[in-house]
Amino acid sequence: MEIPVFTLDAFTNLPFKGNPAAVCPLQRELSDDLYHKIAAEMNLSETAFITRTNPSDSFTTGMSVLIQITFALPIQKPLRLYCCNGKLSFKSVQYGVWLTCCLNFKVAPIADSLCPLLTPLTESNTTRSPDCQPGYDFYSRNFAPWVGIPEDPVTGSAHTVLGSYWSDKLGKKKLLAYQCSSRGGELELEVRDDGRINIAGQTITILQGTIKL
Repeated sequence: MEIPVFTLDAFTNLPFKGNPAAVCPLQRELSDDLYHKIAAEMNLSETAFITRTNPSDSFTTGMSVLIQITFALPIQKPLRLYCCNGKLSFKSVQYGVWLTCCLNFKVAPIADSLCPLLTPLTESNTTRSPDCQPGYDFYSRNFAPWVGIPEDPVTGSAHTVLGSYWSDKLGKKKLLAYQCSSRGGELELEVRDDGRINIAGQTITILQGTIKL
């Protein structure tokens, strides 16, 4: 069996920047064990396996075909991503793709009784100026060592919350965000009136090959 595989750098138009992810278009679903092994072999934060929801459909029909996406992390049990209404909403734009996300929980207010935790610094060189590019509405970094990711290059899911927060703080519906990892990545965000958020970003194909099993 041969499986085509692509490595994409998302949220960038430059190679070796943004968030790298592997994508495998499949003719049929595989076992969870095989998903896990392929993801471990690719050794990236995410590996997406794309299958047709209807075996009689063709990938060449483009946006009209609904797809099921399975995300497999190299160190965890594979996770299947389903949207709340069974459809993943996205559309093409001039330089990328808009992905519409929704949060299925209400934001809980922070209790006023919570006090900030302040720890004295032992060395002054622990405080430095941020190395950020100008022209963005806000900047972020994401660390997740507990799942084997010391720092995520670009985190689209985190910006569903960050976009809503900074939209409220800045009084803007459209924002441009930059994640300040060593690779860096740019995200376009649009907070909608229905409580959803659109996330857009550019992508570049950096590798194309075949997995032979």
